[in-house]
Amino acid sequence: MNRRRDFIFLAAGPLLLLPAHAQPAAEAMADRLRAGRCALMWRHGQTTPGVGDPPGFELSQCGTQRNLSDAGRAQSRAAGDWFRSRKLAPRAVRSSAWCRCRDTADLAFGAHEAWAPLNSSFGQAPVAPEVRAQLLAGLARIPAGAFEVWVTHQVNITAFTGESVSMGEAVVVDRDGRVLARGGFGA
Repeated sequence: MNRRRDFIFLAAGPLLLLPAHAQPAAEAMADRLRAGRCALMWRHGQTTPGVGDPPGFELSQCGTQRNLSDAGRAQSRAAGDWFRSRKLAPRAVRSSAWCRCRDTADLAFGAHEAWAPLNSSFGQAPVAPEVRAQLLAGLARIPAGAFEVWVTHQVNITAFTGESVSMGEAVVVDRDGRVLARGGFGA
């Protein structure tokens, strides 16, 4: 009987600690960004329901794509507040050309630069070697004390890092593409 109670306690123990670890994880991510030589690969904010984009969507016409929901717009603004409250300013904000990524970047930071290696590879083979090389070359150009924000898609983040992230979550990657930290920004 005691053995069963000990098992329940041990199994539940980590769950009891989750709220206490949420804040230190965010601060660990902020500290890692301050150190630089890294990029924050951020999955766009929450979207309207669906997977991928509707058939026949046009990249130049946001109305034909799956876009940010009200929650996603709020999530993106909250992320911008998170960065400003910690006095974290990226040296560049790069984005996929998809409207949901551009809007995420603009709502958080006010501007973005479109960068083709961040475009969605949904429905395609794993990240092409030349795209991986472009991402790694971009990482190599980021100096100590500086970081970039790259707004992209889950499929791209998973293909590059092996990590899966929810909408609005991010991973911090080093010059080799290794994940150093992960988290969200609150809403």
